[in-house]
Amino acid sequence: MDAVLLSRIQFAFTVAFHYIYPPLSIGLGVVLVIMEGLYLRTGERIYEQMTRFWIRIFALIFGIGVATGIVMEFEFGTNWAVYSRYVGDIFGSALAAEGIFAFALESGFLGILLFGWNRVSPKVHFFSTIMVALGSMFSAIWIVVANSWQQTPAGFKIEGTGLNARAVVTDFWEMVFNPSSMERLAHVLVGSLLAGSFLVLSVNAYYLLKKRHEAIAKAGFKIALVVATVAGLMQLFTGHRSADGVAKNQPAKLAAFEGHYDSLAVADMYLLGWVDARKETISGISIPKGLTYLIHGDFTTPVKGLKSFAPNDRPSAVNFVFQTYHIMVSIGMALIGLTLLASFLWWRGKLFDHRWLLQVFAWSVLLPQIANQMGWYAAEVGRQPWVVYGLLRTSDALSQALRAEQVLFSLILFTVVYALLFALFLYLLNKKIKHGPVDDAHHVEEVPLYSKRDNPIL
Repeated sequence: MDAVLLSRIQFAFTVAFHYIYPPLSIGLGVVLVIMEGLYLRTGERIYEQMTRFWIRIFALIFGIGVATGIVMEFEFGTNWAVYSRYVGDIFGSALAAEGIFAFALESGFLGILLFGWNRVSPKVHFFSTIMVALGSMFSAIWIVVANSWQQTPAGFKIEGTGLNARAVVTDFWEMVFNPSSMERLAHVLVGSLLAGSFLVLSVNAYYLLKKRHEAIAKAGFKIALVVATVAGLMQLFTGHRSADGVAKNQPAKLAAFEGHYDSLAVADMYLLGWVDARKETISGISIPKGLTYLIHGDFTTPVKGLKSFAPNDRPSAVNFVFQTYHIMVSIGMALIGLTLLASFLWWRGKLFDHRWLLQVFAWSVLLPQIANQMGWYAAEVGRQPWVVYGLLRTSDALSQALRAEQVLFSLILFTVVYALLFALFLYLLNKKIKHGPVDDAHHVEEVPLYSKRDNPIL
């Protein structure tokens, strides 16, 4: 393998590992705000216990997320020097905004969130929880804005030529609100809500299966189920809007999503299938003319296919893009079905009567993570061969002095270090979950949930 492919693998690996944690932080931050808000509203100690417990989980996830994100910044300089020079003005603006609006907000209130429970008033602590949750979202905003600019560049001009060319911001807000940024941001944030809420659902389902902390587990499960159900339904809307944007701005990527080659034909929407890139064919189960209808609102307008583009301007790994995209969509629909089923059982008063459902929820924590990873793979590989769509090819963005053996060595080293870090994360997470939400130094006896009349949310 050459240095370009190895560098792409290395960056994909580090991003994928890092991307386990930010969605959990964002989603869990929102759930924490709800939990602590209920504690302030009702005064019930059960909400205090669950909030304290999930703050400890949040701290672990947040810390690992920060540590794993640092490596990528070094890779921009070591592996992708031409790219860094080309987009430095764009990324610099976005990262500066992240530092001002996100990192400062998070770091300013994180200490109060973690250590201020008995040192500040409940309202001040609750305000700090809100600020940390908003800080996590603001961080995602600027990262997604920077990445979306690569997909749909806007608000810039090119200065210089050849290896010295670089994109310079001419309109900051046009750069921020580029054609895909808001659609992609909404999709990412809703996916984060699903990741965080399903972590809470999974842990509480585990407690209910083990018959531990049942009062807290039932209350926490219901809170997370509300968030997950709303987020799942929102994902239908944000996903459709995002796909419409891809159809308009990146038609080659959309064609790869559905394995669509022929531009003179209407396009089917595949539920599952397999793309033979060599023969430029696809086989599988599809809804006839379904993609045409979703894009154009009719069944007759052709959809631009991959054959409309020169071979060197198409995504090369079409089947990979197709599979990752469809895995993401399939998991998204499964999560919607699962949350709606649980919500229906809750309405019938039988939410916790089915052990099999709790077992499904205990393992379901993996599903949003897989969907988020698959979505990013589909989006980024589908953008190829461009690192900045239509402007800078990935093969031209690599550091000129980089050798393949250097990248291979660092990739092996990163794999070992990240494997150890992930094992440590799982060990600490499992230890905190096994300990449970009851703090021995501040033990509160579990009590039955009060009636719906006392708390209409439950």
